[in-house]
Amino acid sequence: MAKRILGLDPGLATLGFGALSCVPAVGRQAAKVDVLDYGVIQTPAGEDVGKRLVMLHDDLHSLVEMIKPDLVAIEKLFFYKMGNTILVAQARGVLLLVLAQHNLPIVEFTPAQIKQAVAGHGNAEKIEVQEAVMRELGLEKIPRPDDAADGLAIALSAWFQC
Repeated sequence: MAKRILGLDPGLATLGFGALSCVPAVGRQAAKVDVLDYGVIQTPAGEDVGKRLVMLHDDLHSLVEMIKPDLVAIEKLFFYKMGNTILVAQARGVLLLVLAQHNLPIVEFTPAQIKQAVAGHGNAEKIEVQEAVMRELGLEKIPRPDDAADGLAIALSAWFQC
């Protein structure tokens, strides 16, 4: 039976997502992974933060209702610059709220865990992860924008853990 996994790369300006349909190996039949969708949810930089969080909330609800995931994988908060980290943390809070409202199970991964799972080592460069995502999913080119590729990498990390 197929399992739908939604990978989310939290952000206020740009939230990346990738959705996979995964069928485990059964007997002689190999495991199969298909891309359902990937992309980004964006909020306008000039808008009030509260309004951007509401937009994110509404768009995430729509995404969850469209994908109907069985599992959601999220990147754990990673500290860059303090100002950026606070905005990402606020967006992540909205993300967790939406997932709780839909009663969805979540798994969380650090950036190093995602790099390890997808590219084979925790210090992988961004391009290495993107190329590994492209290879694993049989895509003809690297998914764009980068945040969407990150969403797919996060979903793949969850699939590899199952």
